[in-house]
Amino acid sequence: MKKVSVECKNICLSYGNNEVLKDINIRIEPGEFFALLGPSGSGKSTLLRLIAGFNQHNAGQLLLDGSDITHTPPHKRNIGMVFQSYALWPHLSVWDNVAFGLVERKLPSTQIKEKTASALELVGLSQFAKRRPNELSGGQQQRVALARTIVIEPQVLLLDEPLSNLDKKLRIQMRRELLSLQRRLGITTIFVTHDQEEAMTTADRMAVLDHGIVQQIGTPTALFDYPVNRFVANFVGTMNTLEGRVTARDASKVSIYVDAIGELHIPVNGHVPEGDFLAASFRPHTLQIHPADTRQDPNFIWLPGIIEASEFLGEFTRYQITSGNTLITADQTHFSDQQKMKAGQAVTLALTPSQIRLLPATTTRIG
Repeated sequence: MKKVSVECKNICLSYGNNEVLKDINIRIEPGEFFALLGPSGSGKSTLLRLIAGFNQHNAGQLLLDGSDITHTPPHKRNIGMVFQSYALWPHLSVWDNVAFGLVERKLPSTQIKEKTASALELVGLSQFAKRRPNELSGGQQQRVALARTIVIEPQVLLLDEPLSNLDKKLRIQMRRELLSLQRRLGITTIFVTHDQEEAMTTADRMAVLDHGIVQQIGTPTALFDYPVNRFVANFVGTMNTLEGRVTARDASKVSIYVDAIGELHIPVNGHVPEGDFLAASFRPHTLQIHPADTRQDPNFIWLPGIIEASEFLGEFTRYQITSGNTLITADQTHFSDQQKMKAGQAVTLALTPSQIRLLPATTTRIG
């Protein structure tokens, strides 16, 4: 099957005065696994349903392999969709659920039999063909929904939060199976989720949406390491920020004064926003926690801190630490018999300068 692209060009959608999608520009490459990530109400599911043909945009173009399908009805788009609820026919067997689309298309019975058998084998459910959906586990029902969609050989596969009804262990297993299946089929796939871990572990690239606006598009690594704004930084993982007044800047570094901490000299890593106030931003795992009297290596930026609280999360312990006027999150890898630091303990935080990203500050005046 030919791999196709999907492109949204200046897509806008409103319900009355409520703008749901605002000037959406996304190009999804042929054969790509692409995720739409965002909180509830961000517009991601609306955009997915628009691509499927269930919603109609007010402005812009929707292109499938370069051809505008804006006015093409859903059943003629050759796009398959797996819904969050799976939407299986409860009175039909697994076999009949999977074969349903082929029967509707009036294919010859021999082709229906061959294609249905192949789809069930592809998702590992051949032995469950005679069962009803209520006799299957959640993961098996999801596979039936996938088989029912891929059996019609769509050019694009749409997945609307298909893992949300599964427990954590099964979600991990199923997202791996989803990715493996997508790689075998080579089908252009668009996956909607509010779970950043699901998006980051499956997607080739992803778009982060908020209030109907695309905030950033890129690979999971690029969005995690180089977020363009505070929303992306905090939605794709956890981000600490120290807001400060810019005291100097040149091509290689920016100096900012942080109230109750002092001046920080930060090397330029990527784009540096304009403005008199910036936020020095860094991930919890990039911090090292040391005793308060540790000799300070000049290769690091050092921050004074007081332990406020901690959470043991298995692989690591997450500490909440006050530094100056800011509460900072720091993750420390856990080893057996390791002593947890106590609330009120004075510490020093070491931060590698290259791990800091400078983002726009939320304030215009500090101190």
